[in-house]
Amino acid sequence: MGVYDAPQWLLSSWSRSCEGAGATASAEEIRAVGSRLVDRWSEPGRHFHNLKHLLHVLSRVDELAEETHEPDLVRLAAWYHGAIFDAAEKAAYANRGGEDEVGSAELARTELTALGVPERSVERVVHLVTALARHAAAPGDFDCAVLCDADLAVLAAEPQRYKAYLKEVRAEYAHVPVEDYLRARSAILTKLQQRPALFASPLGAAWEEPARQNVAAELHRIRKELAALDAAPQDTPEAGPDAGAAPGTAPTVAEPAAGTSARASGTGADGGRRPRRGLPTFGRR
Repeated sequence: MGVYDAPQWLLSSWSRSCEGAGATASAEEIRAVGSRLVDRWSEPGRHFHNLKHLLHVLSRVDELAEETHEPDLVRLAAWYHGAIFDAAEKAAYANRGGEDEVGSAELARTELTALGVPERSVERVVHLVTALARHAAAPGDFDCAVLCDADLAVLAAEPQRYKAYLKEVRAEYAHVPVEDYLRARSAILTKLQQRPALFASPLGAAWEEPARQNVAAELHRIRKELAALDAAPQDTPEAGPDAGAAPGTAPTVAEPAAGTSARASGTGADGGRRPRRGLPTFGRR
């Protein structure tokens, strides 16, 4: 999906948000930047964090817009919040799951400044984008609360959509060994469960119960899969200087994990568990 596959209203909406934020560039210049952003969101390898996700976040921002002080800046932050994304293995471990909030915020600063958006508004968009790294709005920051809620709204999706979401996120990190993925995902869901509230805006609070049901169900299943992996016997490698564990094929999170494959991908040449790197925090939403 690219510029020519995007809904006709999308670039018009982008232009209105830029103009509402005070952009002084020509309509053609504004539209050209929007087209490049659509191309970014349409890059190969984006199975979940793609143009469809952008559209979903923008629609949720619109639902909550009456609670914002500067809705155009919130919409611009939504456009940029995942503009820079790389799910390659190193990026997935280093950049909190491939989403580079810092890089995306810098892109917003560069492009919005070039479009003539006032500095104060640009810096506000930068702040909103970087705040998504933790999904935590400061008390009284309703614009940030709305953006965070809009981004997390997928957690409250109806069961079939939530199942599709899990498959899409797993597809983005298919190169990550299944056990590493499950443990990282478990850590994310556990932190979400421990929050007093998942959604900070008054209107977003309506999503709290279905989101908690989805999170609890997914976490329960993942813990069962990890328990099965822990109980499975470890593979015994063949003798020889090049002996080592064969790489396993990671199934989607929405399906039962294959214990033998996960063990194979998590063992070293001596048959013991390989040292685990810092777990990525991909699939936060």
